[in-house]
Amino acid sequence: MNEGAANLVDHVLPEGVPIRQWVLTLPYPLRYPLAFDGHHLSKVHRIFTDTVSAWYRRNHPEGKTGAVTVIQRASSDLRLNPHFHTLFLDGVYLPSQAGNASDSVASDGKAPTFTAAPTPSQEDVESVVQRARKRILRYLEKRGVVTFAPAPGDGEVNAVLDETLGETSPALAGLLASATAGVAPAGPAQRSTPVRLLASTDARPEPKGYLCAQDCAFNLHAARRVAPNDKQGREMLCRYILRPPMANERLHLLADGHVELEFKRPWKDGTRSIGLAPKAFLARLSAIVPPPRRHITLYCGVLSSHSQWRKHILPRLKEEPEESAQQNGIQELVPKLTPDAENKPKAAARRRYIPWYELLRRTFGSEVLCPACDGKLRLIALVKKEETIRKILAAMHYPTGPPNVSPAQSPVSEEKELEFIGGRVDEEWLD
Repeated sequence: MNEGAANLVDHVLPEGVPIRQWVLTLPYPLRYPLAFDGHHLSKVHRIFTDTVSAWYRRNHPEGKTGAVTVIQRASSDLRLNPHFHTLFLDGVYLPSQAGNASDSVASDGKAPTFTAAPTPSQEDVESVVQRARKRILRYLEKRGVVTFAPAPGDGEVNAVLDETLGETSPALAGLLASATAGVAPAGPAQRSTPVRLLASTDARPEPKGYLCAQDCAFNLHAARRVAPNDKQGREMLCRYILRPPMANERLHLLADGHVELEFKRPWKDGTRSIGLAPKAFLARLSAIVPPPRRHITLYCGVLSSHSQWRKHILPRLKEEPEESAQQNGIQELVPKLTPDAENKPKAAARRRYIPWYELLRRTFGSEVLCPACDGKLRLIALVKKEETIRKILAAMHYPTGPPNVSPAQSPVSEEKELEFIGGRVDEEWLD
């Protein structure tokens, strides 16, 4: 999570550009079929990002924007709930005046320029979620995933799922369906009955908060925004969208063998935790595993690898000081170079690996230095046997037992979060 967030900030998200998070939550009846078929989930994600991108280009048709999406597959109670956390560049890139929309760099060498978009209004969010809902349901209807039947009410239809969806893999289909509903073998249902998906031609999206709207159980939230110069804020936002489905600190093993999962925030009905049998807990963990050969981190627009503008928008590589093999803890074998090869300039390469001391510094805000020489510590050996670890600690006059575990700190208040991030925080982000 921390390493992935650092890579997004350093190598993907452009510098000096505001970031806005758009979160789309899908209706309950569609969660099971989309989680079962990764192809349809990818298409739905593309429809969603195209709809938001069209809103950004409404005043600049020749402009282009980009986004990074992480598909989260679980709710706070580990129910199967695929939803999109998308970080959009809050604006569009425009081609230089001497160029055109298909050419990113003009003859004078100027790269495309970024133009920030105004803050979306509540009506804009409602319009985007309504258009996304219509396009997604139209796509699923054409592919036979859902069919619409008349329902009580004027102009309303009820979405019915394809009954033959799980014939190819009935065991997996049953596991995903039970994990979505919270029934056996995934554990008893402890929430209210899920809403039915009713599509109405006359209904309007309902406001659910600041820059949050819902249309036929399609929920869209767009209140989170990070300022262009807030590097720490964008790294925190990247950590949030890349977070694991649960925290180990909130998982407890009860005396009767059941597993208790404590929520970060209580539900509206006061529920603070759920209890699951061991097999039911493993069933929910198995259900939230993504389908094979399907990525959960997706890129679109100018941040996509197919975009011609990408190389001019990504953050520029910074020259790093030369470090010896001893400082990195890695023994490098460098072949002997010819005189001609030594004179050739080396192309800059993007480093994927982040040294552990740098990752600790960025994550916890503390330098990892040697107390004797103030140099960076290096990895010498990885000891895994308990007996060897105790002997080493005893020889160094350190305690051989585990340290005392302190309770977690209280959650940060909403006022402090607003001051730090500069945007409004909703219940789903704090969940």
